[in-house]
Amino acid sequence: MLGAKLTFSKAYHPQTDGLGERMIQTLEDIIRIFCAYGMEYKDHEGYTHNWVTLRPEVQLAYNTSVHSVTGKTPAIFQKGWNPLLPVDYLKKNLLSVHKKARDFQRMWKTECDNAEKCIVEGKLYNKQRYNKSLRKMRHSFVGPFTIIRLVGKNAVEFRLTEEFSRKQPLFPVRLVKPYHQIDDRKFLNRKEIVTHEKLVE
Repeated sequence: MLGAKLTFSKAYHPQTDGLGERMIQTLEDIIRIFCAYGMEYKDHEGYTHNWVTLRPEVQLAYNTSVHSVTGKTPAIFQKGWNPLLPVDYLKKNLLSVHKKARDFQRMWKTECDNAEKCIVEGKLYNKQRYNKSLRKMRHSFVGPFTIIRLVGKNAVEFRLTEEFSRKQPLFPVRLVKPYHQIDDRKFLNRKEIVTHEKLVE
């Protein structure tokens, strides 16, 4: 009438066990973990435990686990409510935790940006320091620069670019050379030469 079907069970076939037998088997598996090494054992952190003192934790773990058949915990059927677990306190403070995580993320990004900036500056410094020993391979002249005025008969004041902004803008006339604009139309097949300075970059 109810559509029930009687199935005979055998050893090592939990498919036919009732809820009671299945619960006992589950508890045996849990307790066996604590009793496998005798009355006392050391956990992965090196602490020594007596398995008898851990029975309340085992009971709490089982009573707060959702049963696959009923969809509820044994504590609900026994007491009508679930005991509070550490994770429940974490959920209450979840918003503040998220705020701290966002603050840490912003701080981490700032530090990473500063570190990246220092790395770029360090590369530039090392490049300039390395190139100081390659004076023979440097260009004989740099520029072009705009002449601001003549200072006496032997000096010229230039408007330097940002790259040379720390240099003294006054230079002797003997170091000045007129600039000639290159006409690319006369050298259509000219290819750019990759210099050592560009390779270092």
